[in-house]
Amino acid sequence: MSASGGNKAIFAALAANLGIALTKFIAWFFSGSSSMLAEAIHSVADSANQLLLLLGGRRSRREADQEHPFGHGRERYVYAFVVAIILFSVGGIFSIYEGIEKLKHPHPLEVPWLPIVVLLVAIGLESFSLRTAMKEAAPHRNGQSWMAFIRHAKAPELPVVLLEDVAALTGLVFAFLGVGLTVLTGDPVWDGIGTLAIGVLLVAVAVVLGIETKSLLVGEGAGPQDLESIRSAILDGPETMRIIHMKTLYLGPDELLVAAKLAFDAKSRFADVAASIDTVETRIRSAVPIARVIYIEPDVYADPQGANPSTDAIVIKGLE
Repeated sequence: MSASGGNKAIFAALAANLGIALTKFIAWFFSGSSSMLAEAIHSVADSANQLLLLLGGRRSRREADQEHPFGHGRERYVYAFVVAIILFSVGGIFSIYEGIEKLKHPHPLEVPWLPIVVLLVAIGLESFSLRTAMKEAAPHRNGQSWMAFIRHAKAPELPVVLLEDVAALTGLVFAFLGVGLTVLTGDPVWDGIGTLAIGVLLVAVAVVLGIETKSLLVGEGAGPQDLESIRSAILDGPETMRIIHMKTLYLGPDELLVAAKLAFDAKSRFADVAASIDTVETRIRSAVPIARVIYIEPDVYADPQGANPSTDAIVIKGLE
């Protein structure tokens, strides 16, 4: 998944959240609704999150250097993890605190129609942001469910924006119910309950984001489909006898490292093995274009039963 699709969704979400945050603050100032304040802080946190995702995408495009020989692609994972922390600390904890305070010290809403109007407008804007994110993510789902896409996507931007938008819409519904029930019953406790629900929701989303981005930070390998494509590309020609072992690692969302030890005929000449390695690398890149860094170690396969009496061969390493 390229960064361009993710960036379009991020910009749409950023524009929506900045406008929504301003209107929510205005509605909170005039109405005194704690749900509106929690939602305003939520929108500010979301805006900061989107700026961080854009910054991470920009920094990840820096060239490799001596200190970072594999480049900076995984910075996108770092900033996505920071986003999860901000969503948890700024959005979730503040909303829970504000909800508890509202329950302890309830006070009636002023200008009750204003937060309701703002929430309806915000629901419309957030729906547009979610629709944009879903449209950008659709070509990359490959038949997966939305939950599976969020769990297995290697580019963090679209899953993060999708989760944020779903959380934002759900939070707006909670706020609308809290304010609406407060207006209907005259009991401000409902506003506090809505605020608490928003906080719990944000914490839950932050935990999911944190778990998924942590896995990417630790280092994930290629998925089953790409692994099979790489294996097929290696064994498609007569160059190698078998794969002794192979490992893969995402250096960034758009860059995959492939390291493999391959069995070659012990009687092959050095030049022939080198040419075979080049051919295998070309097939791998054709099958899986993001496999940009490839290390191949040719060897002679030793049969565990000792049934392969091939003579020893010089072991060399082909590096890309």
